Amino acid sequence: MWMYVLQGVGFGFAAASQPGPFQTYLISQSISQGWRRTLPSALAPLLSDGPIIAFCLLVLSQVPVWMEQVLYGVSGVFILYLAWGAFRAWRAPPVPSGPELEAGLPIGKAVVMNMLSPGPYIFWTLVTGPILVAGWRESPAYGLSFLGGFYFTLVGGLATMVLVFGLAARFGQGINRAMLGLSVLALLVFGLYQLGKALGVW
Repeated sequence: MWMYVLQGVGFGFAAASQPGPFQTYLISQSISQGWRRTLPSALAPLLSDGPIIAFCLLVLSQVPVWMEQVLYGVSGVFILYLAWGAFRAWRAPPVPSGPELEAGLPIGKAVVMNMLSPGPYIFWTLVTGPILVAGWRESPAYGLSFLGGFYFTLVGGLATMVLVFGLAARFGQGINRAMLGLSVLALLVFGLYQLGKALGVW
């Protein structure tokens, strides 16, 4: 069982630290909205990955190429929408001014972001999916131990990232705007890359 736990921890760490549109979105939110409002978004994989895992293990490996391209296209459009929101925050950075900021936590967008990103689908189809299936066939406890190690590390890593970038933003508006501007550019690049994949440009 411990081998599956260790594998889960290792892949969870890799998933949390690997640059991607979801991580970039969390960074931009932690900078523009603060770490307290963004921290719940680190739980988004727990809410979105269940259907993704089932979809990958049962369906995605057998779908035609055109459906994968559609997925890239939808993801690209949504990421560009997030880039536009981050750009508006860069132009007029929000100033925390009262309890109204406690409403509208970004976790909903984070869940949608994760479900539309091809990354989790590819990850669960080609990397962690076979390990989960092998562990579950040996014993359901093995499969659950793999999932536990994976999500404990993934959520912990994402939460640490939110805290680091959220606290770094306190060093001044100049650093805040520079970091937020970089996240806008990163989201823009990821969005265009996804659309390029959908159109077969690369």
